[in-house]
Amino acid sequence: MDLGRIGIWNSGLRDEDPKVAGEIPEAAAELEELGYGAIWLGGSPGVHHALPVLEATSRIVVATGILSIWEHDPAKVAEQQAGIAADHPGRFLLGLGASHAALVKDYRKPYSAMVDFLDGLDAAGSAKDDRVLAALGPRMLALSRDRAAGAHPYLITPEHTATARETLGPDRLLAPEVKVVLDTDPDRARAAARGHLELYLALPNYTGNLRRLGFTDDDLRDGGSDRLIDATFAWGDVGVIRERIAAHREAGADQVVLQVVTADQVALPRSQWRELADGLELR
Repeated sequence: MDLGRIGIWNSGLRDEDPKVAGEIPEAAAELEELGYGAIWLGGSPGVHHALPVLEATSRIVVATGILSIWEHDPAKVAEQQAGIAADHPGRFLLGLGASHAALVKDYRKPYSAMVDFLDGLDAAGSAKDDRVLAALGPRMLALSRDRAAGAHPYLITPEHTATARETLGPDRLLAPEVKVVLDTDPDRARAAARGHLELYLALPNYTGNLRRLGFTDDDLRDGGSDRLIDATFAWGDVGVIRERIAAHREAGADQVVLQVVTADQVALPRSQWRELADGLELR
């Protein structure tokens, strides 16, 4: 499955609000025409959310980023995945994640739960090379290597990408999500980043990983220190974004998945997608 060099991560492309949903086919087709290699449906999408995007396009890969294992039955997921593969061969990638204790009723050990879910997928005939895991720590990264095509880490730095590549080895897919703010004003850009980051700084899976990367409690307070914001967001002009992409690729990323963050939290930031496409080497 060819995902290309750069993908787009966006939760609006699975939005069921009629004000947004009606624009999804046109926006997806434009992303393909602009030259992006993959569309990652953000949040906790179901397999069915990929269908409008797949049907509006002809080449681009569509991935779930990520499907929560707590909300779905593995046999049903495998059945849906097989149906999509029959209609859109080589264009759907199943991204799986264990979500967070604060968001899931009856949460239990995430690693064990993921192993159980993968066992269910295997039993239903789902191929490991058609899925990736939302992995941050060493155990889940190793599971991504052994039981999936690779990993889709979220809220990370180039240093994490290098560590992930070391764990995955040379042949597994590594597609880190990278947050970008197209604003050259430091105060505005960091304010937009902090507004976006607030949710994640309340989730131990992310804060634990950030601590592993060397950030301290001081970095995690009050919406995040400048040091944390500058490390986990690429903000500035397209040139700055290009440099951050290069840093992740040099660290071992196969595809860098860009999530555009805006101060007004627009669902489909199409003008920014165009600006990035104009200034980046997508193919």
